[in-house]
Amino acid sequence: VLSGCGVYDGTEIHEASAILVHLSRGGAEVQMYAPDVPQMHVIDHSKGQPAEAESRNVLVESARIARGKIASLAKLTTADHDAVIFPGGFGAAKNLSTFAVDGKDCKVNREVERVLKDFHKEGKPIGLCCISPVLAAKVLSGAEVTVGHEEEEGGKWPYAGTAGAIKELGGKHCVKEAVFSLTPFYEAHVDTKNKVVTTPAFMCETELHHIFDGIGAMVKNVLKLTGK
Repeated sequence: VLSGCGVYDGTEIHEASAILVHLSRGGAEVQMYAPDVPQMHVIDHSKGQPAEAESRNVLVESARIARGKIASLAKLTTADHDAVIFPGGFGAAKNLSTFAVDGKDCKVNREVERVLKDFHKEGKPIGLCCISPVLAAKVLSGAEVTVGHEEEEGGKWPYAGTAGAIKELGGKHCVKEAVFSLTPFYEAHVDTKNKVVTTPAFMCETELHHIFDGIGAMVKNVLKLTGK
């Protein structure tokens, strides 16, 4: 499920691409979706500033990543899929929810909330990375998720405050490392009870291949939980 195209106002493109690569490697068939709604705003990514006169549609922008093969989120049903995965990027906090503005008092897009609740009810796995675990924390009370560490640690974890917000939303935050053991790779947290799998991704300032590997761990566990 995509939220636009571009880290500051939509889907984090590297995360979406990594998810697709790992799903392909795992032999999964993939369909992409996005809500057919206006973006909260448009960011000029070369300047990191809002483009005041512009407006864009989340579905239309997400189609850039999907190479045109995408459908409205309203058409996503549990009957047609074994699992659902949400990449990160500020679009998850701006277009799929109002978390970027409202924090613990945020609202989640109606279709996003429906999808999360439906997959949870059917016992089908849900994967999320980067900032998108806040969606599960808000919608699925008591869900265990990770966004990495709970302290900034000199800027290594610049969004560490999100962990506190997750707790305020009713979720349980589980600390995970950026680099594990002697082999550099991100950890994924598996909430076996709720079948929610999360990994920090770009919540940490680290090398791209670490993020790629962590997303791989998340995807691998999602696929494993499908039982197929």
